[in-house]
Amino acid sequence: MISTIPVELADSDLAADIGGGLVGVEKVLAEAANAEEPLLTEASRHLIDAGGKRFRATLVLLASHFGDSRDPRIVPAAAAIELTHLATLYHDDVMDEASIRRGQESANSRWDNTIAILTGDFLFARASSILAELGTEAIRIQAETFAQLVSGQVAETLGPRPGQDPLAHYLNVVENKTASLIATAGRFGALFAGAPADVVARIRAASHALGVAFQLSDDILDVAAESAQSGKEPGTDLREGVRSLPVLHALASPAPGDNRLRELLSRDGLTDESLHAEALQLLRAHPAMETAHADVRRWAGIARAEVAGLPDVPARRAFELMCDFVMERTS
Repeated sequence: MISTIPVELADSDLAADIGGGLVGVEKVLAEAANAEEPLLTEASRHLIDAGGKRFRATLVLLASHFGDSRDPRIVPAAAAIELTHLATLYHDDVMDEASIRRGQESANSRWDNTIAILTGDFLFARASSILAELGTEAIRIQAETFAQLVSGQVAETLGPRPGQDPLAHYLNVVENKTASLIATAGRFGALFAGAPADVVARIRAASHALGVAFQLSDDILDVAAESAQSGKEPGTDLREGVRSLPVLHALASPAPGDNRLRELLSRDGLTDESLHAEALQLLRAHPAMETAHADVRRWAGIARAEVAGLPDVPARRAFELMCDFVMERTS
C-alpha cells in the first residue's frame, strides 16, 4: 500500500507524524458523512468505512513537511481531497455499472444509481464546505481540479476523436481524471504549510507525474498479476473491454503474428472465459508489456527529477521511495 510502505521506510518520526495526521483525517471524514437523512449518512459511510490506501490524504500530509506541517489547515485539506476522491468513486461505479468496490458491494448495487449519485454529490459538497473554511484560493484550486476530473471522465466516456491517437487520448484521460487530483493533493500540502512557491510548484509537478505512473502501473498489474495484487481480479479490464495501456500498445503493433491478439482485444469485452484466458496469455507474452513498463519508468523518472530539486529533508527521501515503489510494484 503506497500510503504506508514508502513513508515508513523513510523516517520513523515522519511516519509517526503522518500516521497521526491520518487519524485526524479519519475523524474529519466520519464527521463529514453525517447527514440529516439517515440513509444518506449510511451511504456516505459505506466507502469511508471500507478503508482504502488514503494515498491522496497521505500525499497532502507528506508534502506539508516541506513547510510547517503543524499548520491547522493541513488535516482538513487532506480530508477534503479524500472526500473528493471518494465522491468520484460513487459516480464511477454508476457509470461503469460496477458491482464491487473495495471488496464489498458497491453503493449502486446495495441501493441504486440515484442514491449512489446523490451520495457522491453530497460528499463533493462536504469537501467544498471544508475548503471554504481554508480560503478562496483553496476553492479556486478545487474548482479547477474538479473541471479537469470531469473533462477526463467525459473524454474517457466518448473515446478518441476521429483521427486522434488512441494512446495520446488515453494518457490525456489519465492526466485529467486521475493525476489532476493527486497533483492537487501535493500542492495543498505544500501550499498550506507555507512552503516557498518554487517548492510548491515542484511538488505539484512531481505528484502529477507520480499519479500518472501509479495509474499506468495499475494497468500492468491488471494483466500481469497472478492474484488480486491490483485490488481487483486480474484481467478485469480485458473482461470489460477497457483499453488500458498494454492493450493500446498491443493494438498498435503491426506484426502479422499479432492478428489473433488484435482481434480479441478489439472486441467490446471478453466475457467468454476461454477467450479471456487466451487473450490474457497472449498479452502477457507480448512486447507491449515491456513498452508499458517503459512508460511507467518514464513517468516515475519525471517525478523523481522534480523531487531531486526539493530541499534535502526526510520528506524528500519519502517521495523518492514512493517513485521507486511505483516502478517496483510491477517488476
